[in-house]
This record gives sequence, structure tokens and C-alpha cells, in this order.
Amino acid sequence: MPINITMPALSPTMEEGNLAKWLVKEGDQVSAGDVIAEIETDKATMEVEAVDEGKVGKIVVPAGTEGVKVNELIAVLLEDGEDASAIDTSAGAAPAAAAPAAAAPAAEAVASVPAPAAPAPAGPAPVSADGARIFASPLARRLAQLNGLDLKALTGTGPHGRIVKRDIESALAAGTGKAAPAAAEAPKAAAAPATGPASDQVLKLFDEDSYELVPHDGMRKTIAKRLTESKQTIPHFYVSVDCELDALLALRAQLNGAAATDKDGKPAYKLSVNDMTIKALALALRDVPDANVSWTDENMVMHKHADVGVAVSIPGGLITPIIRRAEEKSLSVISNEMKDYGKRAKERKLKPEEYQGGTTAVSNMGMMGVKSFSAVVNPPHATILAVGAGEKRPVVKDGELAVATVMTVTLSTDHRCVDGALGAELLAAFKGYIENPMSMLV
Repeated sequence: MPINITMPALSPTMEEGNLAKWLVKEGDQVSAGDVIAEIETDKATMEVEAVDEGKVGKIVVPAGTEGVKVNELIAVLLEDGEDASAIDTSAGAAPAAAAPAAAAPAAEAVASVPAPAAPAPAGPAPVSADGARIFASPLARRLAQLNGLDLKALTGTGPHGRIVKRDIESALAAGTGKAAPAAAEAPKAAAAPATGPASDQVLKLFDEDSYELVPHDGMRKTIAKRLTESKQTIPHFYVSVDCELDALLALRAQLNGAAATDKDGKPAYKLSVNDMTIKALALALRDVPDANVSWTDENMVMHKHADVGVAVSIPGGLITPIIRRAEEKSLSVISNEMKDYGKRAKERKLKPEEYQGGTTAVSNMGMMGVKSFSAVVNPPHATILAVGAGEKRPVVKDGELAVATVMTVTLSTDHRCVDGALGAELLAAFKGYIENPMSMLV
């Protein structure tokens, strides 16, 4: 019988994606493991493999289609002896527990830790009749509240039974979902706040021939949404410190000079100040474990390792690949991982598990000549370190004026879980490793 190919979920929280490109056409024969399509999420492009063999009988969703729901039918494979008359695409989107999937992401997401959603504005999470918590996306909760739906009366089709946007839309279309009294009586002020003026309000301020409109892509929309939620829901607190870099720069030059080379003369590694900053922050979090945390409304998440996200600028936005267990890795391993991540980030080839989660982050604008800045905390992180440029500055040593290479760093913290004194303790530990870099090699 025909085999349905559905839109795969490339991460636990993915609800839809863009079908960027088909690498096969109708009539082509495919085998299990063949790459058949490319799927774009907001941050990455991933290849999709066939997990069954057969002939491509029909491509249901054309290349370039945006907003394809997870589990929606995108193509049909025919087995030996079948022809196009056996194809039935009337079913549309496939349910979450449909027949065996005929496509899968080329690299499965493992150990992916999605960022926890911003708390819903309507009080505690709902529970079912048996007292179990009902899991729903923040958007689904808002839509349910605005439309008077009771989440306890709905069945989720998202990952692990989570109620998502499409479940709310289905309930509204079918007229199901008993009205929740609290939601029905909620004042209009409970609705999500506007994040900016409408387009028509802005455009009235300019001459029609003085601009062009460029639609937001998925990445820019995600950045806008997450950072707006961060500044609205996370009480930020900032701590800055100056670090002298001369000893670190000298050690970096010594280590790079000692790197082994291959037959072409290429060194095994080439350390950057950023690589050493990542290691120093990871070791500081190891030494100050109370700062290596994430906030939830119910618990303080105490992390056992320092997974350091590193902001990488790419066309149209930025992404934060994560150096896992950075406190345990050598500087050369961190350096080579970052070079690989940076290259694949610019190609949008990172896997979801390579940029989701983490326990902290580094944002380095020193190479751009920026002296100092304050970064926005990116949940589930409770901290982010903003790194400025190293520059020659006058300093006082032993009561005398001298010149040193100095770098200003600013730690942004989620004040709910990392107070000012704790943030200062973390920065002191970080400064110790930067100014005594040999301690990072022990």
C-alpha cells in the first residue's frame, strides 16, 4: 500500500517548518537512507532521509512552502507494482500516531533541552480531573484564554501530548472545548501585550517612495519573540569588571606556537581569546555552582555541568551553538568545536541539539571594536557574559602608573535566581582565570 511521507519533527518543540527543497521528483526510485528533501526551521536547514524504499508517487507539498505543520502529509511513496491510482491524499495532515513515518531527519535530535516557555499570564498551569498537569504551548494557552476554551477538554497532538496551536484551531472550527469560566470572565487587559506599532501606523510617517518592505523571516520572528519575552519576564541585573589580558595573550601565543602540524603545515588548533573566555566562564561556573542554574516557577534547576552557548552572527540574525561540558574540555577541543560550529552555523547546518538548551552564554563583540555592552539573558539561561575589546589602558600597579591590555566584561543575570552578590562572585572567579590563565590548564 502507499506510504505516506509526513513533515518530521526536527526538535521536541517544533510545530511547523518550511519545505525548502525537494531533492527527488515524482517517479524517482528511492531507498532507505536516501536524502529526499531539505526542511528549514527558524535557525537551521536539515536534510530528511527516506526510511522506506519505493517510488515517489506524488509530491503533495511543493518546494518553497512555508508553515507546514508537523505530521502533515508532504509526499507519497508507492511500493512495487502500485501506480498513482492507489494514492489518496484527502486525509491531509496525519495524526501524531499515524502509520510508520516514511521520512526522518538525517541526524536525530538527542539530549536537546528546549528553552522553557515564558510563564502564562493567567495564573497556575491547569490540571486535569485526576490532578495531572496539562501541558500546552504558551501560544495555545493564550488562544484558549482569549477564545474561552477549557484546556482540560482538549486533546493535544503535539510532542508527548502537548496542546499546541493547531489543537485550539481544530476545537474552534469544530465548536468543541467547554468554555472555561475564568477565561470567559478575564478582562481584556489579560491579553498578551502588543510588542510594537502596527505596520500601517509606522508607514504613515514616511513617504511612499522612500522605503521598501522586507518581510520578517522565521529567524527574525523567533529572535523578536524570545528577546521581548525575556525583557518582559526576566528581571535583569548587570555586573561589570575589567580583566587584564597580557598574561592570557602571552600564554595563547605560546600554546599556538606549540601546536602540532599536519603534512600540509596546518596546525592542529589555533586558540582565540574567545576560546579561552569560554573555558574561563565554564570553570567559574564549576567553582560557583549556585550561579549555574535555570529558573522555573516550581524549582531552581541546578546544572551539573557548564554548557556554554556562544553567540554567532549569521545573515539575518544570530544563533548560539553550545559547547557541552566545557569545564571538562581542553582549550584545543573547545577551539576546534567552535570553528566547526561557526562554519556550519553560517550555512544553517546546525542540528537542533547543537543550539538548544545550555546553561549560560557568551556574546563577544570585542572583535568589532566594542568596548562594553550589556546582553539580554536568553532563557533557559540565567546568565550571559558580554565581552568587549581588549585595549591598552593606563592602570596602577604597585602604586605606579603602567600600561596593560584590559578587557571589560558585563554579566547579565536573571535576578530571580542569581543575585548581585552571587553574580559578583562568579565574575571574580572568571577574572581569576583570565588573569591567571595557567590555572585553566591544570
